[in-house]
Amino acid sequence: MKKYKCVIFDLDGTMLDTEKMNMVPLQRLIKEELGKDIEYDELLKYRAYAGKKTLELLEFKDIENSYDRWVKYVNEYEDGAKLYDGFKEVIEVLDKNGILLGIASSKMKNQYEIDFFKTGLQGYMKSVVLAEDTENHKPHPEPLLKAVELLNISPKDAIYVGDTIADYKASKEAEMDFALATWGAFDLTDIKADYNLNHPKDILKILDIK
Repeated sequence: MKKYKCVIFDLDGTMLDTEKMNMVPLQRLIKEELGKDIEYDELLKYRAYAGKKTLELLEFKDIENSYDRWVKYVNEYEDGAKLYDGFKEVIEVLDKNGILLGIASSKMKNQYEIDFFKTGLQGYMKSVVLAEDTENHKPHPEPLLKAVELLNISPKDAIYVGDTIADYKASKEAEMDFALATWGAFDLTDIKADYNLNHPKDILKILDIK
């Protein structure tokens, strides 16, 4: 069994359950600014993209202002980001076993602090790459490559855990193995993951940690 030195995580849909808190406000924004009613399920495909890219694809005119308004609605939404069950224990066990941990996400830094700091796990992350840290975003491999570069680790010694086709493509381009977080995945088409995870604890099995 291949032994990895490092696990890099995506955030939304992988470590954090943020679907509703992002999609319900997006639905509201589309109605207000574009005058359209779009079904909730129709919007789920946009979870694969960074926020501003989503607004671009939806043909918003003033991306910056619309994005600021979306962020405001997200942070006012009563159901905030929640850590998926089992993650706290998994992160603690990986750290105790000397596995380097990092994050490569399209989240903006201030949103990362709002959503992730309340989990108390940020101290375990030795490498954090967010939207502002790279010129290119997933599915481009740059965020993943930067995350391992900060740790002085070869991509081949790392595994990326994510939930979207963009995560999968980025990992393949980075020549990094990919584990699919099925609990957050919406569309599995064309994702040929090296591992399918049904629960965060499955990460420990991949690393052969009891």
